[in-house]
Amino acid sequence: MPDLILLRHGQSQWNLENRFTGWVDIDLSEKGREEAQSAGEKLRDIQIDVVYTSVLQRAINTAKIALEAAGKGEMELIQDQALNERHYGDLQGLNKAETAEKYGDEQVHIWRRSFDVRPPGDEAESLELTIERVLPYYHEHIEKDLLAGKNVLVVAHGNSLRSLSYYLDKHTPDSIVKLEIPTGAPILYKLNVGESGLEVAEREAL
Repeated sequence: MPDLILLRHGQSQWNLENRFTGWVDIDLSEKGREEAQSAGEKLRDIQIDVVYTSVLQRAINTAKIALEAAGKGEMELIQDQALNERHYGDLQGLNKAETAEKYGDEQVHIWRRSFDVRPPGDEAESLELTIERVLPYYHEHIEKDLLAGKNVLVVAHGNSLRSLSYYLDKHTPDSIVKLEIPTGAPILYKLNVGESGLEVAEREAL
């Protein structure tokens, strides 16, 4: 029965400053490093065979700090932009409160929390588009490792991990937009391998 651990990066500097971050490569805040350290201590007694991260330093550094704290600092990271945060387009770098003052609370809420509405900007992604980016990578790489009996840690972002939860926990478009994934808090999935593939046997916040 393989384990899948999902870990959102620790608080970033722009999380602290209440800015839309998306694909901008912002590092962890001091609190974020502490969260990564705490996450790693929770993973100390869990066997981890493979580690996946996005290509953004807040996820990479969270993984490195957590693995070191877990006594697994020698592990290599498999990095891919398929696991990057949702791209927020023209909103990236803007303060969320100031953006709400400019466009209105309702419009910003729609951009942030709807399933299929993209923020402004050519590269911007809705949550739906993020799911369409993340899940093929999951099936091609992460799921194959799990089916081979390996325990996998994925260190990524709120919306890329929400994309995985959408599939694993059988969310609907309405329910997934309400899901909050806290920074630096590992989520452990114990999986069964059934005739139709992997099935979630147990889900636990560590």
